Amino acid sequence: MIDTHLHLGRLVVDDPGLTPTKLLRWMDRQGIEKGIIMAVETPEELDFYMTTEALLKLTRRHRDRLFPLCALDPRHRYPGRFDPYPIISHYMDSGCVGYGENLCGLPVDDPMQQRVYEACDRLKLGIVMHFDHWINRDKRGLCGFEKMLATYKNATFIGHAQYFWREISAKVTPGVRYPKGPVVPGGRLDTLLKNYPNLYADLSASSGYTAITRDPAFGLAFLKRWKHRMLFATDTIHTRPSTFCSIAGTAPMVQYIRSAQLSVDALARITRKNAEKVFRI
Repeated sequence: MIDTHLHLGRLVVDDPGLTPTKLLRWMDRQGIEKGIIMAVETPEELDFYMTTEALLKLTRRHRDRLFPLCALDPRHRYPGRFDPYPIISHYMDSGCVGYGENLCGLPVDDPMQQRVYEACDRLKLGIVMHFDHWINRDKRGLCGFEKMLATYKNATFIGHAQYFWREISAKVTPGVRYPKGPVVPGGRLDTLLKNYPNLYADLSASSGYTAITRDPAFGLAFLKRWKHRMLFATDTIHTRPSTFCSIAGTAPMVQYIRSAQLSVDALARITRKNAEKVFRI
């Protein structure tokens, strides 16, 4: 199995964070062979940074199992003067396998963000996109994001977090981060996945897990329907047991994906083959 959303280092003030050794031991216990590690270079989501430079150094001895992504803040320098392409290209040459996590507190289609998408499009990279009320913010229905999918077709956008996964249902209640109960068919995720082959979905965190399990029959059918676009992931970040994404917890998505009634082909695609394709590992 390949976990496509993991973190290293101290990122929140009340948790020491994960070292490569601690993360690898947890992966061994869960039967996870490889992991994609997020860089954190914007201030919105977390207390501390994990820069791409630091992440490259931290994973260097474990590059057979831990694969770093790169990131940067698109608000560098004055608007219109920043060209992220040479930086991202350098990071790829240095060992990164994609871009993420995009945690910028701008509209998803902001011109500064589009410079990053343009660079990733030229390099044909996967981009892990976090969506909530502030980060990569968009209207209900993700119309701004849809324009990015249509414009930057050589980039592979990987949707993640609360305001992405709430669109699994045609009924979206404003302000509700983790909707529960039956899914109303006809959600925007089905439409976007159908119309844009460069869209994938990250199953990590409480957002992904809740979306798939809130309506068990619908969730399983959704996984089967989009088995070639789903990416197994946990968003493991913490050491303290009270947190959903913790090495001290029960890893609900690991348990779910192993017990779900998926075909051998679907399980292989979701837990490994799709990640190998998107991140070229």
